[in-house]
Amino acid sequence: MNATPEIEARREMGIDRFLITGAMGCIGAWVTKLLLEDGATVAIFDLSTDDRRLRAIIDAEMLATVERIPGDITDVDQVSAAASGRTHIVHLAALQVPFCRANPPLGAAVNVTGTVNVFQAAKEHGIANLAYASSMAVYGHPRNYGVNILPPDAARLPETLYGVFKVANEDTATVYWQEDHVPSIGIRPYTVYGPLRDQGVTAQPTLAIEAAVRGDDYHIEYGGVAGFQFAPDVARVLTTAVRAAPDGAHVYSLAGDIVSMGEFVDVVSDITGSATITHGDDPLPFPDGADDGPLRQRLGELPHTPLRDAVAVTAEFFKNGGQLGAS
Repeated sequence: MNATPEIEARREMGIDRFLITGAMGCIGAWVTKLLLEDGATVAIFDLSTDDRRLRAIIDAEMLATVERIPGDITDVDQVSAAASGRTHIVHLAALQVPFCRANPPLGAAVNVTGTVNVFQAAKEHGIANLAYASSMAVYGHPRNYGVNILPPDAARLPETLYGVFKVANEDTATVYWQEDHVPSIGIRPYTVYGPLRDQGVTAQPTLAIEAAVRGDDYHIEYGGVAGFQFAPDVARVLTTAVRAAPDGAHVYSLAGDIVSMGEFVDVVSDITGSATITHGDDPLPFPDGADDGPLRQRLGELPHTPLRDAVAVTAEFFKNGGQLGAS
C-alpha cells in the first residue's frame, strides 16, 4: 500500500512517534499496520524477532519504515531506552493464559513487572498518551454475578493467574495516576478473533475457521456465550484510545458481538461450507460479556465489523495462504 502525501508529510514531520510493545503478536501487528497507515512514526519493542504476523498484513515498503528494537519487557532500562523520544505508547506485551499457567513466575515477570516498567518509562519521559490491553479475565465465574452482561462497576474476581496479573496492571495504572499523574487507558477485550489470532484459549474460534477452510474437522473445547471482537477492530479501538485526551487512569470493557458459540459455529459453517466444526457445552469461566457504554462515551462510535463479515474476511485470509489481500 502506497502512503498518501498527507501520511508521508506527517511521518516526515514526526508528529506522532509511537512505541508498541508486543508488536509481534496478533493485536500488536494490527496496531502497527493501522498506525503506519495513519502516518505515524512507529517503533516496535519485542523480545521475539519472528515478524511473520507483521509481514502477513503489512507490505514490505511500509514495514521497512518501522524501527525495530529487540528487547526484554522485564528489563526496566531497556524499556526506558525504547520509550525515549516517543509521544505515545501502546503496551501489548504479555503472556496469555496457558503460558501463565505453565510458568507463573515468568507470567508475573512479563505481565506485571513488564507493565510497571512501561508506566515507569512513561513517567520518566513525560509520555502522556498510554494505552494498554487488559482483559475480561479480570472478572470471575458467572455464578458470582446476578447478570449476564456486566455493568461497568462489576467486581473484579479473577480465577486465573492471568486474570490476577491483569487486575494488578489496572491497579498499577491507578497508582501511577494518583501518585505521579501518568494518564492511561486500558481496554478489556474478550474473544479476539480474525487473521493472525493463533495463540491462547480464545484463539480456538479462529483456528476453527482455518480448519474449516482446509476442510478439516475441528472441536472448540468450550461453549456458552461470549463477546467476540474482530482483531482489527480491537486494534483500532486501541489506536483511538491512545490518542484520547489524557485525564486519568481509565479502564473500559469492550462488548463486540455477544453471541453463543453455536451461533458462531453456524456462521463459520455457512460461510465456509464446512459441517465439521463442533464445540463443547461448558462455557469459559467468565461472564457472557460487559457493557461498553462508558467506552463509547469516551471515544465515540466504536469500530465494529459485523460477525458474518469478519468471519468471511478471516476465511478469505486463510484461503489466501495467510496473507491479507493476496490474489
